[in-house]
Amino acid sequence: MPAIHTTRRHFLKTAPVAPLVIPGLLSGASPNSKLNHAVVGCDGQGWSDLGNIASHPQLHVAAICDVDTARMGKAAAKFPHARKYQDWRAMLEQEGDRIDAVQVSIPDHMHAPVAIAAMQRGKHVYCEKPLAHEVAGARAMAMAAAKAGVVTQMGNQIQSSIEYRSAVILIQQGVIGKIKEVHAWAGASFPRQGRPAGADPVPATLDWDKWLGVAPQRPFKNGIYHPFNWRAWQDFGTGPIGDFMCHIMDTPFKALELTAPTRIKATSVPDDWAANPAWNRENWPAWAIYEYLFPGTKWTAGSSIPVRWYDGGKKPPRELAGFADKNRNLPGGGSLFIGEGGNLLLPHVGGPQLLPYSRNKGLKRPKLKGRSHYHSFVDACLGKDKTTSHFGFAAPLAEATLLGNIANRFQGRQLTWDAKKVAVTNHPDANKLVRRAHRKFA
Repeated sequence: MPAIHTTRRHFLKTAPVAPLVIPGLLSGASPNSKLNHAVVGCDGQGWSDLGNIASHPQLHVAAICDVDTARMGKAAAKFPHARKYQDWRAMLEQEGDRIDAVQVSIPDHMHAPVAIAAMQRGKHVYCEKPLAHEVAGARAMAMAAAKAGVVTQMGNQIQSSIEYRSAVILIQQGVIGKIKEVHAWAGASFPRQGRPAGADPVPATLDWDKWLGVAPQRPFKNGIYHPFNWRAWQDFGTGPIGDFMCHIMDTPFKALELTAPTRIKATSVPDDWAANPAWNRENWPAWAIYEYLFPGTKWTAGSSIPVRWYDGGKKPPRELAGFADKNRNLPGGGSLFIGEGGNLLLPHVGGPQLLPYSRNKGLKRPKLKGRSHYHSFVDACLGKDKTTSHFGFAAPLAEATLLGNIANRFQGRQLTWDAKKVAVTNHPDANKLVRRAHRKFA
């Protein structure tokens, strides 16, 4: 079977000189009355994404692919005419012009290889967050999208909710004045304590080498990596920050028009994780707190703005919120905007609230229509809409997220980020993690 070069080491080599801010992509039109859609990753989040995308009346599921054929069952039953593949490279090669768009809903480490290969063939791409596994991968995906001129969308679907869109409008209307700082947090945690010994038989339905893809070879272990726990492992997932920052920090990025941070520091990680190489070389911390410094914008109070991210159940001090009720606590996830004229709390998947809550009386909230993140992707591919989380927007958000996963390996060290050079300029070891070598696989 012909190899697609983007699965090899060089698929990131074009990344270093690209500018950070890439213009929004124009909508592309399908030559058919329906969008012919292919799916890479059929179960879990892939099944959820597929169901939402396929609910569009002009969407035809033409092909499905999963390295574990046992996980194709639901998709195959619902879309019996879809052609089936176990190798995404074979799917792209054999489908040719029979497909218009590709959905990438697989472990993080394979997002960039699959998505870039699809875009190089002129396919529109819907890719799950956090877009890529490493900074150079996110940059390469944005470059590939811009070069191909295809429609793209990252799977941070809550961005399209009325609640998050309302918060963007209220912030930009100045309801709390210029923004001085932002705090954002999530409860996600994926604790693991080093690689287990030994190996288990690989299920007959699973092609383990293709599941590993560009990641280093390791033995299969039941329930440790596939199908879900890959999020905890540095070779495959991006941990708590990768799982949620592209959801929750999306609103601050949109509202404040943030670009790239100039400094990043992990201020706190679990002591046992930091002290144990068997853990911190294999797994992500169960929680961490990060400090970012972004250049200021017209929406911020100063020439720079600090942003703090907390995960694994950590939160900002409740006193920052300015609750009138001393018994009220911050929600399990969300973002808090500290403005010159007050504060705004945005609970995760909740409506924006001014603090103290008495300030909400008489507040004119935006009147917005519902919007489907998934259907807008299909409509954009058909030339009837534009996506809002296209890779030109999503890549900088993903880069900031992934920089946190560099900083947590160097707790307490402030890293200086040069977005134009795509480099950590003050720490050579940290800079090595911006891009990594990738394994060849059969």
